[in-house]
Amino acid sequence: MPTPDLDALAARAARLAESRDRIVLGIVGAPGSGKTSLATKLVRRLDDAGVPAARVPMDGFHLADVALRERGLLERKGAVETFDGHGYVALLHRLLIETHHDVLAPGFERVIEQPLAAAVSVPASARVVVTEGNYLLDAADPWPQARALLAEVWFVDLDEDRRRARLVDRHVKFGKTREEAQRWVDDVDEPNAQRVLARRTEADLVVTA
Repeated sequence: MPTPDLDALAARAARLAESRDRIVLGIVGAPGSGKTSLATKLVRRLDDAGVPAARVPMDGFHLADVALRERGLLERKGAVETFDGHGYVALLHRLLIETHHDVLAPGFERVIEQPLAAAVSVPASARVVVTEGNYLLDAADPWPQARALLAEVWFVDLDEDRRRARLVDRHVKFGKTREEAQRWVDDVDEPNAQRVLARRTEADLVVTA
């Protein structure tokens, strides 16, 4: 189907929230597909339309490097097993039922490549919470529990060459040499991407970036 414009996406999200105190909307896609950009723009457009919204990244549930080292997973950072999925599910529950006070959520700081506790504030007024991440449609436990709490999940699709080039540039921007960045994309990011792409048909909507 044709790519909906931002106004159409915001209208769809607003309709989902009409009969509920709050919804959580998921945006999923392979690494580098533009999930964060879409989520940020959607929240801004909803706010402009008078529908209070907030963004909560799944990346806040990255395991910190110290935990990855303990588990021998530092070289697989970004794979599904390097996230605290159960903690993420618990936060989604809180977001849906704790609507009378602000809820604090972890964020992720790319400069230091680490999660930051209580870096994101979801105000009590938020009617739509947009959360973006790689594994919102994954079949492994506990991710189906997360999916069950999301009003809808939208898949962001981007041309593979552009997506991979974005990833390499991102890794270079945050400290890797271009050779290191290309190797990381090939050995770590791309297997993760294929796992995400395999679940594309499970999405409620596909948005072409």
